[in-house]
Amino acid sequence: MANDLFRVAVIGAGETGTPLLRQLLDAPFVQLLGVADLDADAPGVALARERGVPTTTDFLELTRLGADLDILIDVTGVPAVREALRQEMQDSGNHHTLIVHEMVVQLMLSLLAGKRVRLKHGAQDY
Repeated sequence: MANDLFRVAVIGAGETGTPLLRQLLDAPFVQLLGVADLDADAPGVALARERGVPTTTDFLELTRLGADLDILIDVTGVPAVREALRQEMQDSGNHHTLIVHEMVVQLMLSLLAGKRVRLKHGAQDY
């Protein structure tokens, strides 16, 4: 039943996003609706494609999922992406989708690991 699933999309599919994507893909209570990364060949993008999840190089495409998307996770660490997401949600009137940024992801992964986890970000910028 769809109400029993967290409908999630992820922006950032490199070193930080890929381990998170693996966990999301393996969770029976998560429906991964999309993955975005500037690098169409990023490891997380390849993983998503293998599992039949739509991918894009334009992260704003994920915001167009509207109320079908419960949680949009941004693990890029790029302030411009964060601001663009906020602006897009405001402009579209989407009051349903929750945007989760890398600091919350870092907290959750640290809790799971039982110690502080450092996120890895490449030099690539958006």
